[in-house]
Amino acid sequence: MSEETTSSDPRVGLASQRTTMASFRTALALDRTTLAWIRTTLTMASFGFGMVAFFRSLRQSSPTAETQRLHQGAIGFGVALIVLGLVATVLAGLSHWLTLRRLRLGQAPVLTPWPLSITVAMLLVVIGLVGLWALFAY
Repeated sequence: MSEETTSSDPRVGLASQRTTMASFRTALALDRTTLAWIRTTLTMASFGFGMVAFFRSLRQSSPTAETQRLHQGAIGFGVALIVLGLVATVLAGLSHWLTLRRLRLGQAPVLTPWPLSITVAMLLVVIGLVGLWALFAY
């Protein structure tokens, strides 16, 4: 095909538009994923604050050694959820920024062997197991 035929071919322009729109859709999907992470991490941190407040009110209404122990366990578990929520929020933002940067440079996003979802899930399992152990160890 000659250069004249290629430049006058309307399919070339359409292909370029489709590529631009595909990049735009990918960026929007990345935004939706990051917003989902923010909702998830906010929920984790809110649940941590709620646990601490609930067991504090339980301890105040019935100040026994058992409620004191439960309150201390709830503080540890709640703080762990709050910290995990904060760390996951920072990591989600960093991942979003780095992936957008790669897209703007025309590079493919990087698929990591330990994505944020699996990492947070494993940390949540560890926090849950430690919380259960603390609850039943005494």
